[in-house]
Amino acid sequence: MGLMYMSYQAKDSRYTSMRYNRSGKSGLKLSAVSLGLWHNFGGVDVYENARSMVLHAFDHGITHFDLANNYGPPPGSAEENFARMLQRDLKPYRDELVISTKAGYYMWAGPYGDWGSRKYLVSSLDQSLKRMGLEYVDIFYHHRPDPETPLEETMQALDQIVRSGKALYVGLSNYSAEQTAAASAILRQLGTPCLIHQPSYNMFNRWVEGGLLATLAEQGIGCIAFSPLAQGLLTDRYLQGIPGDSRAAKSHGFLKPAHITDSALAKVAQLNDLAQARDQTLAQMALAWVLRHPTMTSVLIGASRISQIDDATTALNNLAFSDEELATIETILSE
Repeated sequence: MGLMYMSYQAKDSRYTSMRYNRSGKSGLKLSAVSLGLWHNFGGVDVYENARSMVLHAFDHGITHFDLANNYGPPPGSAEENFARMLQRDLKPYRDELVISTKAGYYMWAGPYGDWGSRKYLVSSLDQSLKRMGLEYVDIFYHHRPDPETPLEETMQALDQIVRSGKALYVGLSNYSAEQTAAASAILRQLGTPCLIHQPSYNMFNRWVEGGLLATLAEQGIGCIAFSPLAQGLLTDRYLQGIPGDSRAAKSHGFLKPAHITDSALAKVAQLNDLAQARDQTLAQMALAWVLRHPTMTSVLIGASRISQIDDATTALNNLAFSDEELATIETILSE
């Protein structure tokens, strides 16, 4: 006997408090907070917790769910779990969802399961669609630039994918400003403009300010920041040490105890004081700080519990910063 499910019905109030921002110069708007299924939604995780987070997110206006072929662990299992939620709960709401997936990192053995060839991208998306039980995804990303495959081939594959109906839009992730400009030019020429770029960006990782944000604004491309909370470091979770259930304590996480230095924690403590003065949690202030850029379409959060989703969406209540607050943040970060 399988688990018995109550029939899910989305809340009527789901669109009342969320903000929706246009992605660059496209017709598509994304929820200002998007939910990423990078961690906590794989085969090693508790399915019921993952399901409750996804449904809670949708009930509170989060319409964009971000996946990739290799999310898990094991790889592919986040898409498989999301398929169960789609089938059992979200199927009536498919046209209200923006579902994204990606290919670009190692996924299967041999020469065709990694990087940026047309062979890999088309095959990987076919596998993702099969895992999720979908006819198309809303956004398909090339997950990272491939130094050996001609950029034209990778972009032609993205164009082919849209023309085949397997994705509505395409995006890039982890591309530099120069690579983004070159890729965008090819895509525009092909007739499938780049919708969005997904870079890592937070107070401790500001590489996008070195040209990428300006390039995106010039090209009319949206931006969705991943790791806006520096894998949880920009929250109050690590002020008293490393909790046992945190990302830093997980063997398959990317935040390592070595990242949680005395210097970083001293900055986190000062930022936390400023956030409290703004009547926000540190996480809320960190998300608002990322969203302050006009180019920024959405922040991509991870979550291990429902309360973290609520914390993130509440950040939208106070997105404004005074010049003095921004200067204080700069001072703290430069110490």
